[in-house]
Amino acid sequence: MRTALTALFAFAAGILLMLWLPGHASSPSTTTTTMIATTSSVASASSAADDGDDEGDANNWPQQGPTPEQVQYAQPKMLQDELAKLGPRVPGKPNLYLVTFAGDGSQDVFRNEAEYAAKLFRERFGASTHTLVLENNPASLSTYPIAGWNNLETALDGLSKVMQPDDILMLYVTTHGSDDHELLVDMDPLPLDQIGAQDLADILKEHAFKWKVVVVNACYSGGFIPPLATKGTLVLTSARTDRSSFGCGTESDLTYFGHAFLVDALNRTDNFADAFGQAKTEIAQWEQRDKLTPSEPQSYVGDGIEGQLDAWRKGIVPGPSVRFMAAPPAPASTAATP
Repeated sequence: MRTALTALFAFAAGILLMLWLPGHASSPSTTTTTMIATTSSVASASSAADDGDDEGDANNWPQQGPTPEQVQYAQPKMLQDELAKLGPRVPGKPNLYLVTFAGDGSQDVFRNEAEYAAKLFRERFGASTHTLVLENNPASLSTYPIAGWNNLETALDGLSKVMQPDDILMLYVTTHGSDDHELLVDMDPLPLDQIGAQDLADILKEHAFKWKVVVVNACYSGGFIPPLATKGTLVLTSARTDRSSFGCGTESDLTYFGHAFLVDALNRTDNFADAFGQAKTEIAQWEQRDKLTPSEPQSYVGDGIEGQLDAWRKGIVPGPSVRFMAAPPAPASTAATP
């Protein structure tokens, strides 16, 4: 599937490149959109996923920024630099390495969530917690590496060289999801492959991380649990396999799940399972208030992971809560015109 998509996107990107190169946090609003996308193509996925925004993804590319080709060529150096910023591993205790992955570049909500998660973990959980951000957003093309299949694999390759057997990998994915359990990965016109549930499981299997926490915040994300359900792994999803999750859209700063799990729960506890339980309760209250079909977040706890997370918690002293602030958008003057 990846090969066929790559060919299709490469063809589309070639045409688009030809065109381009001549030149906080309050409770979620009662007006919501579901995190759902039809992924038959990048264009249809992006238009189906948002809340009626008529601007195409290509129109989000900044005129006064790097070109798509420059962004692609910059990725190896950007990833190398981000890996170098992880900081030294703290010896004598399990360290946690967080990778955030904001897949859809057409909405700031995913960028907000990815960057806040990294800030929260760095500031609240101390020096034995290391963070790396992968994100698609027109405002951060020169700031963070692109969230894509290849970059995710490269980032994991880099982490595998510095992590020790008792360290924990945490992957936090936030984007739209389809009912056939595929994540939307889009920074048009870059030719990025979509990532399905089995794809994500296969990517992780290629790396020898004994202890993993995988959070998938997307519609229908419960479908990611079966292939990810392995020994030593904690999987948390924002929805049931056949349900949408809520709070994305151009008017949202955070998704329901991101708000409840990151801002409200992890600022009160360093226990991921407890935070997930708190988030489920809060989300259910919001959905009932807004008369929405319950998303019913799901979890899987693999053998051993609870004990390893407990060992990590014993080695940290949580800091104060971290205030959420939305990332600044790209200046309006840099937005390309249709």
